[in-house]
Amino acid sequence: MFEFITEEKTFLQKLRSGLKKTSENLGTQLDKAMKLGRSVDESILGPLEEALIQSDIGVGLSTDLVDLVNNKIKSKELSNVDSVKKLIHDELLAIFRNTDPWWEKRYPQPAVFMIIGVNGVGKTTSIAKLAYEYKKQGKKVLICAADTFRAAATEQLEIWANRVGVEILKQQTGSDPAAVVFDAMTAAKAHNKDLVLIDTAGRLHTKSNLMQELAKIRKVANREIAGAPHESWLVLDATVGQNGIVQAREFMNITPITGIILTKIDGTAKGGIVVSIAKELGVPIKFLGVGESLEDLIPFDPRNFIDTLIEV
Repeated sequence: MFEFITEEKTFLQKLRSGLKKTSENLGTQLDKAMKLGRSVDESILGPLEEALIQSDIGVGLSTDLVDLVNNKIKSKELSNVDSVKKLIHDELLAIFRNTDPWWEKRYPQPAVFMIIGVNGVGKTTSIAKLAYEYKKQGKKVLICAADTFRAAATEQLEIWANRVGVEILKQQTGSDPAAVVFDAMTAAKAHNKDLVLIDTAGRLHTKSNLMQELAKIRKVANREIAGAPHESWLVLDATVGQNGIVQAREFMNITPITGIILTKIDGTAKGGIVVSIAKELGVPIKFLGVGESLEDLIPFDPRNFIDTLIEV
């Protein structure tokens, strides 16, 4: 299994710290909306919708929530501001009801995880953080530097691999990425590795011809190791908001995505993008990046997230 071994209390502390900007912004806006009138009535609806949209929950979902609140107000089912916040809290949490504890899944040896995303989203550091965590668990990790289009990509990944203390398999710039993956699969089997983390080129999502390379990488990995890649995780930058959903849709048109790593959540007051991604894409969020340190990648827990986002 590939469960993170850090105590849940530590994860909660990191989550609260990472979501501080978002929770404070949304909490302030919600409180402002609720205090417009002494009683709960239609006067809260406009400010409530604005508060939700500002947190980047998404226009469509925000409108649906406000419509629901309006209907509940008309039917006298909401008596006070706390009941409104509880309703929103529960509706947001329900979006994640199908989330599975993926880390309890058992993988073959070696397990192969492919990491995807455009340049600048934090893909390299996310790979380093994953390698760090799994090495800490005693697993033998191999990083495959299949982003051969940029020399800097391999150099950065090698620096991180050395810092973490895991092996990296690389070739010279311009090499066929699928050939690098083939070598990595061969090496992983020969040296009894537990996990291979494949870095892929950070191509712009508008260049679909380049993204076809992902299909070739998948084919080679699967030919050498049955079922590989066993996970394909897309890295998105939380600070770009709704544009991240556009990126995700483009990648999903090219290659299967089994999960999302959302980075830089600590750098934005619009952490509601987590909810928007889950609602719009239906792809489970696996991790949140809540800081720059190697230990600042935490498994996503829906209830902890919503509880932190909206206190009830």
